[in-house]
Amino acid sequence: MQNIHRGIIVKLGVLFLGLFYSPVIQGAVLTLEKADSLFLTKQYKEALVIYEHLLYEEASYSPAMLLKMAFISEGMGDFGKATKYLSKYYDNNPNPKVITKIKSLTSQGTLYGYDVSDREKFFKFLIDVQAELTVLFVFFAVLMLIFALIFRQKKAVFYAPTMVFLLLGFLSNNFLRAPEMGIITGSPTLVMDSPTAAGNLIRKVDVGHRVRIEASVDSWYEVTWNNRKAYIRKDRLSKI
Repeated sequence: MQNIHRGIIVKLGVLFLGLFYSPVIQGAVLTLEKADSLFLTKQYKEALVIYEHLLYEEASYSPAMLLKMAFISEGMGDFGKATKYLSKYYDNNPNPKVITKIKSLTSQGTLYGYDVSDREKFFKFLIDVQAELTVLFVFFAVLMLIFALIFRQKKAVFYAPTMVFLLLGFLSNNFLRAPEMGIITGSPTLVMDSPTAAGNLIRKVDVGHRVRIEASVDSWYEVTWNNRKAYIRKDRLSKI
């Protein structure tokens, strides 16, 4: 009897997850397929409009889509956008060939901000599956409560796991956030030690370098440059 109860609960959980994600996923897939169809027929500008809608409005993209966006942008002579999309692609596929391509687009010999540690890779993986993790934690919390109702004699055993899964779901939903990254698109760009033109110059750089954006200060972004706090004007930096 207990196995029957567990089987029903697991099936309900799978059905819940399917109902929750299916409409969202199907809509994004259909839109992406339309854009890919336009790309294949060389209607690049029309495809780019849809790709950008998916990326900026729905926060939905694939590595292949980013490469196509970079290809279209480069073909249109917009090397800044091409570099931006390649940089975002690099977040998902840190391949040295991507850096080589960005160097060729930006005429740079050395680029800052492209090193990815194993810790950052693992954190990126967690962010990629954030929604699934949150739903999974909440599902297990509900599962524990159901077990507590079914096995009343041992219900106290399930209270602690329920609280743990609820806490994990809360943390996953509210605190698992990717660091905001930006790519320098202005040349030359002044990296300052304070958010003012009267501050001290840390370094003068050209396009292509990546930085982590920490905060917004008037017309400046507070960033991390070479492990120290720095500031770059907003019109010289594009969020990735």
